[in-house]
Amino acid sequence: MKGLAIRNQRAFASGALFLVFAVFFFVTALQYPAGTAAKMGPGYFPRLLAIVLAAIGLVVILSAVKPAAEVQALRQWDLKGLAWITGSVILFGALLFPLGLVGALFVLIMVSSRASPEFTWTGALANAAVLIVLCLAVFVYGLGLPLPVWPSLLN
Repeated sequence: MKGLAIRNQRAFASGALFLVFAVFFFVTALQYPAGTAAKMGPGYFPRLLAIVLAAIGLVVILSAVKPAAEVQALRQWDLKGLAWITGSVILFGALLFPLGLVGALFVLIMVSSRASPEFTWTGALANAAVLIVLCLAVFVYGLGLPLPVWPSLLN
């Protein structure tokens, strides 16, 4: 009997990442009471979600080791792209209250767009316009979240 070989390293790594997050969230949710299905406690949904996440991870891992799996190697990490995206999220958090949602989203989208090898200013500006309108519609007007929309100088 042959041992299991990882044929699709990308899928295997993705499944392992799902499992790591599932274990983390399940262990974190243990500090909250679960309750029952009829009367859910604050730990019920996170535990249930962690179990579903773990199941997805196991399915992905098993699909990566089956003999019919497509052979794919793990690519080298794009550290430059990761830095652009991480930096854009940090900037969003730092700029949300001074610039408002519109300004912070604009900076987030423009900076994170630089992570793509297909970056163009036209595409980034169009993307920013559409995403800002969608975020305003969903979060500010749809859900009524109390977020500053414009820079604090205009409020």
